[in-house]
Formats: sequence, structure tokens, C-alpha cells
Amino acid sequence: MTEVALGLAALGRPGYLNLGHGEDLGDHRSVEALRRRTHEVLDAAYQAGVRYYDAARSYGRAEEFLGAWLDARAIEPGTVTVASKWGYTYTAGWQVDADPPEVKDLSLAQLRRQLAETRALLGPWLSLYQIHSATASSGVLDDEAVLAELAGLRERGLAIGLSVSGTEQAVTVERAVDRGGFDTVQATFNLLEREAGPALERAHATGMRVIVKEAVANGRLTARGECAPLEAVARRLGAPSDAVAIAWVMARPWVDVALSGAATIEQLSSNLAATRIEWRPDLDEELAALAEPTERYWSTRSDLPWT
Repeated sequence: MTEVALGLAALGRPGYLNLGHGEDLGDHRSVEALRRRTHEVLDAAYQAGVRYYDAARSYGRAEEFLGAWLDARAIEPGTVTVASKWGYTYTAGWQVDADPPEVKDLSLAQLRRQLAETRALLGPWLSLYQIHSATASSGVLDDEAVLAELAGLRERGLAIGLSVSGTEQAVTVERAVDRGGFDTVQATFNLLEREAGPALERAHATGMRVIVKEAVANGRLTARGECAPLEAVARRLGAPSDAVAIAWVMARPWVDVALSGAATIEQLSSNLAATRIEWRPDLDEELAALAEPTERYWSTRSDLPWT
């Protein structure tokens, strides 16, 4: 059964590229306002049975907010999965549309520096550490110093994974499977962007846990995206369109975790409705035409404004 997790990309900073993110936050974008919001959504997620939380060094103050929540709620380490990522530095300075909002660096020095920062914030709860947006062309999967450092962490009990993004997702996943040494892989996979599917299925078959992010395509597969074929299915099922999109992901037998990127309790509740949808093969056929060429999908995503 696929586990539903909560990702904090849209909660830990005042700007993000999800459709309507600015409307979700409104004028309440101070550090304290987002800390309260994050804790409220985390409380709702925990009460709903969610036990997996995903952050990153570049998600603004997401790790700080998450660590404070875990401590305040006296969550026992080992009873939840707490994942984070290294490789990007948050550079937006708490601005909504800073350019760039984050800077990528997949060097050994960056890994060591950011792991220390993450551990200071997430302490004993950290259970999975991932390369953030690894690509085959970046060379990180051929960097023997980085891989040796990760292997050492893995030997000492920290699960190691990678997230992938962009048009190289499939080839990057294949490269990671061939290299070995990874416990998980996190990738964008949804009704619109399906190219990485076979590679992710292979990763799952080798024992890696497959984590799907952006199941609702940054809001394009929600009511805000006005996707007519998806809306038609949602009406017939009596479910929100975002829940249908997530249920499609969860119906893949090789998906272990599906991330919700909710920024509000209402969005979280809507996303979790996916767990109550009984998927049928005829729905796959009805929604097959939504798939886009990979290049078009990522071009569209890159044009989404940060709000």
C-alpha cells in the first residue's frame, strides 16, 4: 500500500511556484505566521495518520519548523520518517520572487556543511538524507568523494536517497540503480509527466523505495488547473480532482510513497481523499491522453511564477 507523506516545499518559505500559492498564504507570510501554519498542517497530517515528512535545506525554514514541531509534540524518533535533502542553498532572503530563490551545489563540501545544518535542526529524527535534484549530467553520481561520504553515512545507519528533476529524470534514475548505494529515489511522476515510470519501476524492483513528488503537477492537476478530462472523472467519482490525480499515482504498484505538497489544512484533507478512491483500469484509459512530452512539461513548469 502506498504511504502518503507531507512535503514542506510550499510551507517553509513565503514564495513557491504552485498555482495559487500566493492566495493560500495571503498577507500572512512572516516567519512566525508560516511557523504557525506549518505546525497546524503538521498537526492535521499527524492526526490523519501521516507519519512521513519531507524537507530540504532549500525549503526556507522548513527544517527549522519541522524540528521545532517534532520537539514540541514529543514525537519519538523512529516512530516517523523524517527526510531532508542537500544540494541547494536557500538564497531568497524571505522574499517571494527572488531570482534565484536557491543555488545548486552538489560538491562534497556542500554535503558536509548542509548535513551538519540539517542535523542541528532535525537531530535524532533525521532518517533519510537525499541528494537534491541529482542529474546524470551534473556528475554527482560519478563523484567518488561524494559517493564515499554517502556510503559512510549509510553504513552508520542513515538511509540515503536521491531526488531527480527535469528532462533527465529517467536516465538519472537508471544511473543511480546501476551505481547502487541508494535506499530511495524521489521523482516527479504524474498524469502529465510519465517518462520516468519504467525507470522508477526498475528501481522499485531492485529494492529501492520509490517516492513520487508533484503528483498534482504544482497545481495543474487541481481544480485551479481546470483540466477538463480530470474534472470529468472527479465529478463521476465524487472526489476532488487533486485526489484523483494522487490516486492515479498510488495505483502504480511500484510507488511506495506519494507526497502531498499541501499549504493549507483544506488542501491536505483534499489530497488525503485519494486514499478512499478505488482505482479502476478504465480510468487509466480515460486519462491516458493527458500525458505530455517531457520537454513540454518541464518547459511549462519552468514558466510557472513564484507567488
